[in-house]
Amino acid sequence: MTAESHAEPADHEADPTPPAESAAEDSHVADAPPPADETSPAEAHGESESSAGDDAVPHDDGAAELAAAAQPAIPDTKHWYIVKVQSGREESIKGAIERRVKIEGLEEYFGGIKIPMERVSEMRNGKRVVRSRKKFPGYLMVNVEFNDRILYLFRETSGVGDFVGGSIQRAPTPMPQHEVDRMLAEEAAAEGKQVPREKIKLKFDKGDRVKVRDGTFQGMEGEVKEIVEPKEAKDAVKVRVELTIFGRPVPVEVEAWQVDPV
Repeated sequence: MTAESHAEPADHEADPTPPAESAAEDSHVADAPPPADETSPAEAHGESESSAGDDAVPHDDGAAELAAAAQPAIPDTKHWYIVKVQSGREESIKGAIERRVKIEGLEEYFGGIKIPMERVSEMRNGKRVVRSRKKFPGYLMVNVEFNDRILYLFRETSGVGDFVGGSIQRAPTPMPQHEVDRMLAEEAAAEGKQVPREKIKLKFDKGDRVKVRDGTFQGMEGEVKEIVEPKEAKDAVKVRVELTIFGRPVPVEVEAWQVDPV
């Protein structure tokens, strides 16, 4: 063997890049500014959906109010009925029914109770005095939705009789609308309130032929000679009709709701 040492071959070739140049490149990479607004595809997709969602759902309170107003109104199923009660106890019975309605939670079927009053003048000690009195003693006008629960409540209240026009097998008949309007107008007049009368549109006019459907002359036909407008809100519209009785024309006056066009 010789004195010279035999160098073993290197496992891999040395990096030809000088150390100074490698350090410079590493420094250059570290100092380079980051890419502007680089966002991953997933993040970009999420932001796009969020932005689209904000644009698709406008926060408009006015539109919500208009949509609510456009919904159809729930029809009112309550009507006015006449109820027989013990005379002289109208006020106490009215209060008892109103209390029981609240206790049993039947407000949705109950509209109110009226005790029709009228103002009358009378002489006392040589002086004219105006006072209020019950127009129909022993009766109440009630605004309810007639059903089994309401019927049971009234029947179980002391001093209350039956609904007028009803029986065990038949529901009572509601008050005609013209009577309801008159009752409310008279009540307002009794309280001193001014009630403007609405213009009533009739189904007939002067010169038309009509048929009487209620009253003494029921079933008879005649010609409308005049339509009489009331002076006060509580009064009904009247019609002067010329009927033929025993071959002779006879003028009669009836309320407008008592006749129908032929």
